Amino acid sequence: MKEIICPSCKKAFEIDQAGFSDIVKQVRDDQFDKELKILVGQAEKEKENAVKLAEADLRKITQDEIAKKDREIIVLQAKSQNAETEKKLSVSEAIKSIEKERDDLANNVKIAALEKQNLENSLRHQFSTELKTRDEIIQYKDDEIARVKEMKIKLSTKMLGESLEQYCEIEFNKIRATAFQNAYFEKDNDSSSGSKGDFIYREFDDADNEIISIMFEMKNEADQTAAKKKNEDFFKELDKDRTEKKCEFAVLVSVLEDESDLYTGITDVSYKFPKMFVVRPQFFIPIITLLRNAAMSSLKYKAELALVKNQSVDITNFENSINEFKAGFAKNYDLASRQFNTAINEIDKTIDHLQKTKEALLSSVNNLRLANNKSDDLTIKKLTKGNPTMTAKFDGLSNKPE
Repeated sequence: MKEIICPSCKKAFEIDQAGFSDIVKQVRDDQFDKELKILVGQAEKEKENAVKLAEADLRKITQDEIAKKDREIIVLQAKSQNAETEKKLSVSEAIKSIEKERDDLANNVKIAALEKQNLENSLRHQFSTELKTRDEIIQYKDDEIARVKEMKIKLSTKMLGESLEQYCEIEFNKIRATAFQNAYFEKDNDSSSGSKGDFIYREFDDADNEIISIMFEMKNEADQTAAKKKNEDFFKELDKDRTEKKCEFAVLVSVLEDESDLYTGITDVSYKFPKMFVVRPQFFIPIITLLRNAAMSSLKYKAELALVKNQSVDITNFENSINEFKAGFAKNYDLASRQFNTAINEIDKTIDHLQKTKEALLSSVNNLRLANNKSDDLTIKKLTKGNPTMTAKFDGLSNKPE
């Protein structure tokens, strides 16, 4: 027997060994249960805190990563949009430049057409003026016919004492210093081709450009044999001399066929040989003046025609340059377009990759949520599964009488 003091009433009482063992067992089981409950509670709290902490850390990391990826996606999308905008702007500017050049070219063509029309009008006016001048010359020739017959007697008498060549040379030299200061008028001494004319007349402008050139041949009746010659007998040889000496006009000064109604003053025989005239001696100076003035008048139009021709060449070259530019631009645009498309495809691939990363991170958050749900589902039975000692302890607690 053992004496036990009650902790409440302080009275002593005796208890046998079996009763004492039972009390000790109750005290020990109760203490163990309390300690077990404390340990289980602490374990639950530590598990819950660890899960919450891990979840918070992962959520923070995941959100940061998602935000970072979202920002990268936004930046790449902005770059893609900017690239597309820049491409459209570049194409638009290039098209505007080509349209401007096209409009400028059209204006140049219109200006050239207007200048051409003005030149044609001027040439028509010049032609009309020359026709009028020719009519005046014809009238003057008719008026001079009467005087020619009278002069023929004097001229014929004079020609017996001096040659026609000398007469023409003297007449020219009389007015050379005043009327023909820039002119060359000398005997043709070059017979290397087998023949030569009598005189060559050339005149130049201040820039040393040739204004006009004339090959002269003089034929006097007194110089001929008994067999009468005609003017046209000398046309072929005169044309040959003109061509070989590179003269523009050929003039036969002749007193042959003095009774002819055709050769009465200045006669144009260009229907037989180009740019050829037959004149009587008294028209030697007038034919030079006539041809010279016509050449001086046409010199300006020749320069204008050359300018129009050069402008036409410039316009053609400009059109070729535009076509070359268009071809080069089309090629460069094609290459740039391919590069833009490649860049945009790469950006799209990057966006797809980031989108998949984002989905993977969101999936990891979902797995953590499932893990948390499983931890909430944790029970004592599951904790003691496979542990006989803990199973027996908990079984003993569950079988304890109320």
